[in-house]
Amino acid sequence: MPKRKIRELSRLLNPIDDVMFRKMAEYKGFCEEILRVILDDDNLIVTESIAQWEGTNLQGRSVVLDAKCISGDGRHINIEVQKENDDDHLKRVRYNGSVLTTNITNPGTRFEAVPNTCIIFISKFDIFKCGFPVYHVDKVVRETGEIIDDGLTEIYVTTVKKDGSKVSKLMELFIKDDAYDTEDFPVTSEIKARFKISEGGRKEMNEMLEKIIREEKEESEKRGKKEGVNEEKIRIAKDMKKKSLPFSLIAEITGLSEKKILAL
Repeated sequence: MPKRKIRELSRLLNPIDDVMFRKMAEYKGFCEEILRVILDDDNLIVTESIAQWEGTNLQGRSVVLDAKCISGDGRHINIEVQKENDDDHLKRVRYNGSVLTTNITNPGTRFEAVPNTCIIFISKFDIFKCGFPVYHVDKVVRETGEIIDDGLTEIYVTTVKKDGSKVSKLMELFIKDDAYDTEDFPVTSEIKARFKISEGGRKEMNEMLEKIIREEKEESEKRGKKEGVNEEKIRIAKDMKKKSLPFSLIAEITGLSEKKILAL
């Protein structure tokens, strides 16, 4: 793909896109700022943030979390961004939480000492379709209505609802090209501008897109000998959708129509 086309595509990226989010999540201050808003805790401290953290289950299947943070009170927090409502994301959250828990728990640890985990799922769709910007999912005893705290917190945030709340205002920065708010979200605004406007930041984004495209093409060549051409295009498109890449980029690489990609 021509470098000019890659530059055009990178300009369209925002924090809701996996490619940009993973770069922004490398900055601890960015994770801290958005977690303070979503968790409604102005005193929250992030002691560690890792973008593209990889964990493995007992069968050897790995999962790559968009960002894993550790808060000052010892919680391990996974932040995920998702544009397409094309899977069972509730089970995805459940799976991520279980893999994260097993990977951060030392052998022999008593259950009472298992670390607390929090999964925050940010999506460009309303997963529960009830019109709220944030959903807190609790485990409840059906017979008594008692809320059970087992150390796992699930929070779902949508970019769809615009109600003037701080969370809703933050989500504007996640989806709109020209949305910045240096008063309420100075760190997020500064880092977003760095990757969308500054020469150095845009160069990093271009290089990341080039790397993804190169890896996909190399993988395609390896598999192409074993699979039919069309099946290979579909496989690549599915992989790139999972990475939340723009449909225009996927179409450019695979030759599939955007309508076909959406239907996968």
